[in-house]
Amino acid sequence: MGRRATPVLIDGEIDGKPRKLVAQASRNGYFFVLDRTNGKNIVTSQFVKTNWAKGVDAKGQPIPNPAKQPQTDGALVSPNQGGAVNWPPPSFSPATGLFYVNATRAYSEYYIFDDEEKPEGWGGNDRGGWSESMLQALDYKTGKLCWSHKWEGSGVRSGVLSTAGNLVFTGDPDNNLVALNAKTGEPLWHANLGSAVSNGPMTYELDGTQYLVVGAGDTLFGFAMLSNK
Repeated sequence: MGRRATPVLIDGEIDGKPRKLVAQASRNGYFFVLDRTNGKNIVTSQFVKTNWAKGVDAKGQPIPNPAKQPQTDGALVSPNQGGAVNWPPPSFSPATGLFYVNATRAYSEYYIFDDEEKPEGWGGNDRGGWSESMLQALDYKTGKLCWSHKWEGSGVRSGVLSTAGNLVFTGDPDNNLVALNAKTGEPLWHANLGSAVSNGPMTYELDGTQYLVVGAGDTLFGFAMLSNK
């Protein structure tokens, strides 16, 4: 079974009118927003730079570029087979109107291993390449990138949590759990957990104290979020 990017349901507003939406930052590097009552496309935009498509059609669907199909001598394609995103969940904050997702911008050479005598179907795969990772904040109404926090390193596969307290929690490539300002992307706090955060952090309140829980490796970490009052 292929790995899929997580869709997010949003009860939002488009052109001043309430709409029931579904948003997805997809593995192909495009951010889509649809009206979930009728499937109509509202937004199609790139959330990382890609080159596999040559444009978008009237339905908001990317148009594949034939030159970026696997070639015998290789084709430089972005994103690579890992995708611009993967299974870790994004997050949407009604308070900021922003959609948060850990993304990877990656280039790789795609080769075709087919020949006329021994056909192997599509037969393409990628080899080598370059990548960088960042946390992206997108305006769900327009698909516009509002801020981007580049990580020192690549290969982030961490879920994201946004809170009503104007915070975003996620993992970075150096095994840190990081808190950022949800409106600006400014890093505010971090704690090294010794292993990568591959899941989405969660939060809950108990007896007047707000807790943050996240898994890293084979360990579950809990933090008490104390008030300054």
